[in-house]
Amino acid sequence: MKGIGALLWEKIRTVVLFFLNLLFRIWHKELTQEAEDSFLQFVKFGLVGVSNTVVNYVIYVLCLLLIESAGLWEEFDYLAATAVGFVLSVLWSFFWNNKFVFTVEEGARRSVWKALVKTYISYSFTGLFLNSILMYVWVKVFHISEFLGPIFNLLLSVPVNFLINKYWAFKKEE
Repeated sequence: MKGIGALLWEKIRTVVLFFLNLLFRIWHKELTQEAEDSFLQFVKFGLVGVSNTVVNYVIYVLCLLLIESAGLWEEFDYLAATAVGFVLSVLWSFFWNNKFVFTVEEGARRSVWKALVKTYISYSFTGLFLNSILMYVWVKVFHISEFLGPIFNLLLSVPVNFLINKYWAFKKEE
């Protein structure tokens, strides 16, 4: 018997493939197995990303409220909360990407520790460095709420993170 997660994925997969096949028919193109597999992998990455976003945002808000209630780092409370949210949510993403998205084929090998380090490096570039700069711009320059800034950051970080994870962090070892 399949678990609820597997059943949910099968339903999502069926809907995604229906629309993907429809688009390819409209474009008069053939949907290859490789294109189908790549697109489904991106969808899985997106699902992990949505859960990561929720985890990150919840941790961010909790940290922000905790820091503010303690009266610490009032000038940079949102940056500290961003850092804590980053560290914990990347660990969450790594676990699910390794288990669900970038799986290792039977007989293939991948160093989990190496992939974890590469994941933190890749997310550090887009997730911490880029997001921190953008948070400063949103909050200090455009006066956008520190509660909404992380949502704006997703437009840049998600596609870049997928490519870096697929072709570097979770790359199969030769």
